[in-house]
Amino acid sequence: MGILARGRILSTAAALIRERAEELAQMMTAEHGKTLAESRLEVDASADTFDYHAGSARNPVGTEYPSSNPDERILTVRRPLGIVGVITPWNFPLQIPAWKIAPALLHGNTVVWKSASHTPGVSVLLMDILAAAGVPAGVANLLLGPGYLGSELVSDPSVAGVTFTGSVPVGHHIRGIVCGRGAKLQMELGGHNAALVLPDADVELAAGSVVQAAMGSTGQKCTATRRIILVGDGHEAFLYRVKEKVEALLLGPGTDPSVQVGPVVSAPARDEINAAIDQAVKEGAVILAQAPAPAAAGHYVRPTVLTGPASMRICREEVFGPVVTVLRAATLDEAIALANTTDFGLTAAVFTSDERAARRCVSYLDAGLVKINAPSTGSELHAPFGGMKDSTFAGPREQNSAAAAAFFTHEKTAYFRLAPEKA
Repeated sequence: MGILARGRILSTAAALIRERAEELAQMMTAEHGKTLAESRLEVDASADTFDYHAGSARNPVGTEYPSSNPDERILTVRRPLGIVGVITPWNFPLQIPAWKIAPALLHGNTVVWKSASHTPGVSVLLMDILAAAGVPAGVANLLLGPGYLGSELVSDPSVAGVTFTGSVPVGHHIRGIVCGRGAKLQMELGGHNAALVLPDADVELAAGSVVQAAMGSTGQKCTATRRIILVGDGHEAFLYRVKEKVEALLLGPGTDPSVQVGPVVSAPARDEINAAIDQAVKEGAVILAQAPAPAAAGHYVRPTVLTGPASMRICREEVFGPVVTVLRAATLDEAIALANTTDFGLTAAVFTSDERAARRCVSYLDAGLVKINAPSTGSELHAPFGGMKDSTFAGPREQNSAAAAAFFTHEKTAYFRLAPEKA
């Protein structure tokens, strides 16, 4: 099947996702806990992902280079990898699979998808949609079950490429297996993202952005803000607005339209996050702000803002929940160095009206995505997405169509030389 035909199938899948948007959103909220508003946004973004890659079917598929021989043409051509193993997390159970599956199918690969155990219902709905859109039997395959099945998938010698989003320990395990057998690998492994607030920052913009980035989706985002670094003295007005905004957050079931923060995904996740907060307090943290406890029982974590020393464990290790720590730095260079002290390097946010300071942050922050006067969360489909250090793997990025083509295909160079004319 040609790439244009595959693109039409992806376009049909996007339309079917929109037709079944409410069904998908309800399932997502039931399994994950995020609010219906957040689930609906994810469904819409996932449909956009399929549409975007459908449109990129008309992009150029090769390049011609000049030859020193006038009777010769040098061309690059692309061929599919073959079987691609896809392993995705539960925090974005539709959007992250869309990032990976749509370009894999567009470029002619078959997919074996190991979805997260917490969100099987969303996975089954997406597979149903792909089949209805016209993906042939055996081209897109879903593997449901415990985590060890992922190890079996990435170990299989017939799997030519693996794309994975998840934790650092699992990612390192996968890297050893996949790279050891010479297959292609793409990974995104989480973050410990900093938001730098400079003295000239717009207080309302900065406060609203960091609360949104830290507490949205109950903090269960790899791109969530985990540390707020205040540069220089003062910032009383900023901290006051952060405290106000956090203490006004309403927790409850994701199906309640008045709720802003839903439960975390499971009881073990809740207990782990609360234990990390308690440990931080033991290490010298002070609770600056905390949202009110919800009326209902469940897997709830109160959105929490801490202040304390940068030596605390919570300032180095990723806590996957609605918790953020406020730190201070005397100068911008000190703030950049402090932001870079973790083993992660996914995203960062900077709030300033000083363009020189913003450019310095873009140059020197160890982050694959730097946002200026915007939340650390969120990215555009057509821009490459990925991190540095333990947040990623040194390979092609995600989302961007050129990066997708680079990962999901083999590039080959062909020399076409005309045969000599016969006498």
